[in-house]
Amino acid sequence: MGVKDIRKEEEKPEAKTVVQKCPECGSTQFYEDYERGELVCANCGLVVSEKIIDRGPEWRAFTPDEREKRSRVGAPLSPTLHDQGLSTVIDWRNKDALGRKLEPKKRIEILRWRKWQIRTRVHSSLDRNLAQAMSELDRISSQLNLPRSIKEEAAVIYRKAVEKGLVRGRSIESVVAASIYAACRTQKIPRTLDEIAKYTKAGRKDVARCYRLLLHEVNLPIPIADPIDFIPRIGDALGLSGATQHRAAEIIRQARKLGTTAGKDPAGLAAAAIYIASLLENERRTQKEIAQAAQVTEVTVRNRYKELIRELNIQVSMT
Repeated sequence: MGVKDIRKEEEKPEAKTVVQKCPECGSTQFYEDYERGELVCANCGLVVSEKIIDRGPEWRAFTPDEREKRSRVGAPLSPTLHDQGLSTVIDWRNKDALGRKLEPKKRIEILRWRKWQIRTRVHSSLDRNLAQAMSELDRISSQLNLPRSIKEEAAVIYRKAVEKGLVRGRSIESVVAASIYAACRTQKIPRTLDEIAKYTKAGRKDVARCYRLLLHEVNLPIPIADPIDFIPRIGDALGLSGATQHRAAEIIRQARKLGTTAGKDPAGLAAAAIYIASLLENERRTQKEIAQAAQVTEVTVRNRYKELIRELNIQVSMT
């Protein structure tokens, strides 16, 4: 190519993007009908072009399960994994794609791959910290039977604590337990601090200290615990009917209007309201049974019970 040809190419004006308009009404709003292969004007319905290319998948699916099975994309990112699920995993089963067992020589080679793959996934102190923390998070969440949304929220809170440098010098287990408790409070899932600390070696005092640190440093929007949120869990554990649980919620609402619930433990208030409602609805449960279901002491149930019947002027028959 000569010098003149290069100059001619350099002098060519830049290509301008042409906005397609409907020849009938002049509208620029179109929708693509891939079933018919047509580009249709959204205003007047004129078919502007035919045989357009469908850039979607080549397979068809008629149910959500079928669509999920045929999709070839990977799993979504998850904060509950230390690398958020971006790395690959070499399966521990020594089988090929057809399900046949590998030869001993190939098995040793795969074992070497797996070892180096694990080393490359966790190569810094931050990755090691997150890997250990996410395994602790999975363990405690499984023992507490928490939903996946709580696990993801707790993982996000823990990652914020790591970014702030709050984990340094503290037990990973305590910070993870505090993150789970903060996530339960945020999502209004009724779990007490004692209930979460029971599955840790650190103890309630260390978990409570880490929780206060998270509140101060991470600025979490923690709502005030509502005793009504504890009623369904305690009622289900005791096998109470919906009418009794509804009666207990009404007792809590009346006590809140009078200001009786201020400064009281929400689990203890819920337990006392359930005890009163069980007596009123003739589904009697002992104070010991209710205290065990609510993870509080019998003294707490008894004291809150006396306060509620006195303030609300409830007549309860003990016979």
